[in-house]
Amino acid sequence: MFSFKNNIVLSRGSSRNLYLQLCDQIISFIKSGKIPPSTKLPSSRKLSEDLHVHRKTIIAAYDELITQGWIETIPYRGTFVTKSLPLITPKQFNYSGTENKSKEKSGFLFVTRPHLIRKLNTERSTSTLIIDDGIPDYRLVPNEEIAKIYRNITKKSYYKSLLSYGSIYGNAELRKHLVTFLNQTRGLNISIDNVLITRGSQMGIYLASQLLLNNKKRIITGSTNYMTADNTFTEAGAIIEQVPTDHNGLDTGAIEKICSTKKISAVYVTSHHHHPTTVTLSAKRRMHLLQLAQRYGFAIIEDDYDYDFHYSNSPILPLASSDTNGNVIYIGGFTKIIAPALRIGYLIAPKDFVDETARLRRIIDRQGDTLLEQTLAQMLHTGDIQRHSNKVLKIYKTRRDLFCLLLKEKLSAYFDFDIPKGGMAVWVTLNKAYNWDDICLKAKELHLEIAPDWRRYDNDNSGHNGIRMGFASLNEKEIQEVIDRLVMVFNELG
Repeated sequence: MFSFKNNIVLSRGSSRNLYLQLCDQIISFIKSGKIPPSTKLPSSRKLSEDLHVHRKTIIAAYDELITQGWIETIPYRGTFVTKSLPLITPKQFNYSGTENKSKEKSGFLFVTRPHLIRKLNTERSTSTLIIDDGIPDYRLVPNEEIAKIYRNITKKSYYKSLLSYGSIYGNAELRKHLVTFLNQTRGLNISIDNVLITRGSQMGIYLASQLLLNNKKRIITGSTNYMTADNTFTEAGAIIEQVPTDHNGLDTGAIEKICSTKKISAVYVTSHHHHPTTVTLSAKRRMHLLQLAQRYGFAIIEDDYDYDFHYSNSPILPLASSDTNGNVIYIGGFTKIIAPALRIGYLIAPKDFVDETARLRRIIDRQGDTLLEQTLAQMLHTGDIQRHSNKVLKIYKTRRDLFCLLLKEKLSAYFDFDIPKGGMAVWVTLNKAYNWDDICLKAKELHLEIAPDWRRYDNDNSGHNGIRMGFASLNEKEIQEVIDRLVMVFNELG
């Protein structure tokens, strides 16, 4: 016999009404099988006495439970748990304290993806400094300009339609201004029909790979490559063929050899600043790659993630600017220019491919943030984006110079590196006498976090001992402190 008096606990200090607390607990007992179907409930008078609450509270709870179908009243007999509810075997509670209260294990089968598992460090103190792999400094974001434009858009009745469903291709104003921006800065020759707005460049890579690489189609990447891109291609069902990278970027001669014996559907390239090594694909190899794409009929996925940050000279125009045969899918975004949280990117391709990617995008993300896209469109039109880019370019160049200077002065015995011509990170190779696991562990003791998942840079398991060290997100004082802590790390390691 279930004891309501001993099992139900009501709290008068709770923000939830007493009768709803009673409903919640009775429902949970029914769901767990502790109160089975057809069980007679105490009368409202008896239960009010047992629980020391007003009878109206019990009546209100019973009325709510009747409305929800958990209990029923039978005239002249009383109130019962609805007999049509399924019979549940009462759970045997484990009082050892090991029961799965947080529901960590699912009660059903599903597909797992081990290749997507990454180590995440969530235990950081406020004094921890992070050497990331090259991200912008969110503290430099033009918050006032963004907020001002965003507020103005939300206030004007003209833009109320942005709150409804919009185009699956993205905000029309943004696409229009993006055409002008990319044609002027990247040397492209595109129209609005060649533009799809995405939630960051990663969505563009995903959409392209889903259309190009199903059923074990082959894609060529560098032996060192952007790990998330490799995971995306694996997720699409692709077979990845790797070619070497050197100081001139991807080895296109090796690409040609693979194409002569295997059917290749795509080549993925970060042409401007190869990820992770930061090298630039040479002009000779650019032209060779375009010729190979035309000859063998494969797509070039050109991920131009940080085109705007080149310090030594003007940026080299992307492959897409020389593409006359419709082989290049050009992908970029504004997360590196402004901040990672601003998830707006773009995919540029021939119209038929853009149309198909828009249809696919529709079933995973109906549309983007139309208000934010309109905000960015106005910032492009007024030149705010361009001015911000020029401003942070100077700041990041200063930080690069300082980071590389201190790295050479104080840590040259441990690291080999070249000063990058652009981007937000330095590719450093650790002296083989040392191990990254030992360094990361010792650095953590000194409140310095360095690439806890450093093996992601070694896609081909060659043991090159290299990683990316980002400098853009650190101000000059932080750079000094980071280098000092690294010196302490190596001193303690002997």
